[in-house]
Amino acid sequence: MREIAKRADVSIGTVSHVINGSAKVREKLRQRVLEAIRSLNYHPSQLGRGLRRNQTSMLGMIIPDVTNPFFPAVVRGVEDVAYRRSYRIVLCNTDNDPTKEVSYLSELQSYRTAGLLLIPAAESHIATPLKRLAAAGPPVVCIDRQLPGWQGDVVLVANEEGAYNATRHLLRMGHRHLGVITGPLHLTNAADRLKGFRAAVKEAKISVEPEYIQEGRFDRHSGYEAAMRVLRMLPRPTAIFACNDMMALGTMQAVRESNLRCPEDVSIIGFDNLEFTEFTAPALTSVHQPGYQLGATAARLLLERIDGLAGEPRKVVLQTELKIRTSVASPQDSSGPSNARVPSVKR
Repeated sequence: MREIAKRADVSIGTVSHVINGSAKVREKLRQRVLEAIRSLNYHPSQLGRGLRRNQTSMLGMIIPDVTNPFFPAVVRGVEDVAYRRSYRIVLCNTDNDPTKEVSYLSELQSYRTAGLLLIPAAESHIATPLKRLAAAGPPVVCIDRQLPGWQGDVVLVANEEGAYNATRHLLRMGHRHLGVITGPLHLTNAADRLKGFRAAVKEAKISVEPEYIQEGRFDRHSGYEAAMRVLRMLPRPTAIFACNDMMALGTMQAVRESNLRCPEDVSIIGFDNLEFTEFTAPALTSVHQPGYQLGATAARLLLERIDGLAGEPRKVVLQTELKIRTSVASPQDSSGPSNARVPSVKR
């Protein structure tokens, strides 16, 4: 800064005001300082600033699986909002490893991040250390999955309603033998999607035996394995609701390898509406959940916390929308009439 002041022929205080925006500087002097900064290739030390304030302009974000196409959309929503406010993102991928997740949480705290955004891992053990961090450290917002006992800010989608609408679509198409592949049921989003499925079949007065409800891990391979188990059952289901698109992709693979056709022999419906769903063969019917808006909403809420503008903890729930494509058709051979109608019920 002394070199900049010398080059611009101004005081060090003037240089500080220009860099930090701490006081108004006459435009002519400001331009001289900026030109000196450019000529000397000066970059302020964010680490030094963070040490002085005990807080950096970095936001920590922990996600469970960077290879799942849903999560990068959430990250992009966070990044766009943060960037406009001059915050930067430190992204940590846990690979759904709870030990790695806790380690990242501790390290981000030591980096003096201004706030933290978290999508919990499938087998997360982070609830207790996260509560301790939120009580004493930077603000925290959970996204997509609500941890047991978490009373802080959380941004979710209407999982139960989305699954209910997906199941209702299968029922309206005449399906009466249904299978469902859930995510890990200790996760709130997986449990809520199963709840929505159960509500729809109960309303239609249809029973689904427990073995037709298989638990996956929200990845393609577990969807494939679960679908293989369901497809061997008698009677074979005419439709399978996979509770995320990656498991739906695995279900499509299982149907093909079982020498069956989708949707002629087995209809398939997913949840996420990832970009690839329009390009599968057939195109996948799926429940759209707004990943980008999840991230953007969570980032805005976190920045309000950092600025001291938020009040009581908030739970924000974003709506879903069923995207109907060609992976669902009326069953060719079902135990009930294929044109059976399900009464319209408002929810």
